[in-house]
Amino acid sequence: MKPAIFHPEADDEFADAIAYYAGRGEGLGERFYEEMLLLTAQIEAAPRLHRLWRHGIRRHLATHFPYALIYVEKPDHVAILAVAHCKRRPGYWRDRLR
Repeated sequence: MKPAIFHPEADDEFADAIAYYAGRGEGLGERFYEEMLLLTAQIEAAPRLHRLWRHGIRRHLATHFPYALIYVEKPDHVAILAVAHCKRRPGYWRDRLR
């Protein structure tokens, strides 16, 4: 098991999405938070489970929200590059690979 480490901008995206959903309905922000924690735990347990994109990038799609965790496996951890909305600005996070 490798720990997941969120890129600072991914951390901001996570907080912004929680705030957005919290304002949309009772308990919705909490449901989003819990689903992202579940996705993160699944990635930590089996980082190679999800299909390889290019440049070592993988993504884990949320079930109940239009979001995905974009990540890359490193030798000692999993780097979460983005908490990405699936219908907005595809690939905006690519510069975070550096």
